Amino acid sequence: MIANPGQPGIVLKHVEKSFGRPGGTVTTAVADFSLDIAPGEFVTILGPSGCGKTTLLRLVNGLLKPDGGSVTVGERTPVPGPDMGFVFQSFRLIPWATAARNVGFGLELAGVEPARRQETVTRLLDRVGLSRYAGAYPAELSGGMKQRVALARALATEPSILLLDEPFASLDAQTREIMQLELLQLWSERRATALFVTHSVEEAILLADRVVVMGAAPNSLRHIVPIDLPRPRRDEVRTSPAFIALRNELTGIIRALITEDPNSPFFNRG
Repeated sequence: MIANPGQPGIVLKHVEKSFGRPGGTVTTAVADFSLDIAPGEFVTILGPSGCGKTTLLRLVNGLLKPDGGSVTVGERTPVPGPDMGFVFQSFRLIPWATAARNVGFGLELAGVEPARRQETVTRLLDRVGLSRYAGAYPAELSGGMKQRVALARALATEPSILLLDEPFASLDAQTREIMQLELLQLWSERRATALFVTHSVEEAILLADRVVVMGAAPNSLRHIVPIDLPRPRRDEVRTSPAFIALRNELTGIIRALITEDPNSPFFNRG
């Protein structure tokens, strides 16, 4: 793993998070979850629907506070801000704003002066292959284009933490593979500390320095698998013996978890 010590790490210690439900019931989303993510490390989280993956991202972002344990980013309690890039599965673009305005939105909120903002937006739209669509609105863009805009928006503020919640799950297989490689290229330029949620074993391996496997809530963290594949990673790595061995290892772990729980919702898509 080649990390970037200039970025903050993420430390989760014995984190607990529950949610109240109608009727007074309480659902535990995360139980006794501990994980250290090194500065500049790219970690993927693999797990079934409802295992608490998205909750973990929101805890790291500071959108949620833990009921127990602690979450620290660098040496502080996390709060949402421009140093936290968040890419959602559902794009969440501003429908009445152009692609360029969406990409520059975080910079605008941060008070970046217009000329510098325009320079950053132009550069990032070019990097994601959307220069010709700077003036297009989200309704005029395909799913893959929308996700490229969302990724460029998350990177525009040069965040030290990059959080991605199944950002490619709704894309077709070919577009998804293209976006994975584009993300790797963009991430490699600054090596922000990254936490990426996915249902896809191959996606988890391709992107990560380590893959964290979670069980159905509230079992939380079950396995951590190091990904010892050289960077930079290109498309051909998917067919390498090392990649296939890692895929078989993780598939075996998942099958074992399913065997433990015949009703497991593990990997219902992706």
